[in-house]
Amino acid sequence: AADLLPTALQLSPRAPSAQAVDRPEASSFAALTDKLGYLGKAELRQVREAFKFADEAHLGQYRASGEPYITHPIAVAGLCADWKLDVQAIMAALMHDTIEDRGVTKPELIERFGAPTAELVDGLTKLDKLHFSTREEGQAESFRKMLLAMARDVRVILIKLADRLHNMRTVAAMGADKRTRIARETLDIYAPIAHRLGLNQIYRELQELSFAQLYPWRHAALAKAVARSRGTRRDIV
Repeated sequence: AADLLPTALQLSPRAPSAQAVDRPEASSFAALTDKLGYLGKAELRQVREAFKFADEAHLGQYRASGEPYITHPIAVAGLCADWKLDVQAIMAALMHDTIEDRGVTKPELIERFGAPTAELVDGLTKLDKLHFSTREEGQAESFRKMLLAMARDVRVILIKLADRLHNMRTVAAMGADKRTRIARETLDIYAPIAHRLGLNQIYRELQELSFAQLYPWRHAALAKAVARSRGTRRDIV
């Protein structure tokens, strides 16, 4: 049935038809374009081409939640748009899983979208191949340094943090073991990197989401205590 639906690219990104709204990826892409007013018309065309390419590459692939997989790259690109990253970063965010998951090659991306965008996607693919296996602080620090050293372009790290943030926001759909592994890795590796880059809001949210997965009972108790404390302070003010 999915093969019979038009790609969201064939629809107006700002005024999707009723048929487009039925597709999560179409309405998600429309929401993304609403955030891209800081880009020029030519750059918006490039973003739409990147979306079309990623949409076709991920056709038939689904997330653990049951949503079409393309909704994840769109969400990552949306976070990058919130940070006003440039057109190459937005395009790379949309295509960040195409090499690793869908067999797209770097030369193909260079030919279609240019070397700078292809380098970003390739950099993200290399980061994804690294696996963190222990909580030992020295090893965690070495792993963080390796990530930062491998990402010669800071945009790679920013896209990776957006990718991890969206994964953490939707981690509930995954199995218990995978949730724990991703949360631990996020707390030990990615939250500290966000902190070092001065991304305080992302740092706090990654910590909060990870803590909620690793220690749900403690998180619930602390959340109630914080809510009570805030209520008391509000009354005093």
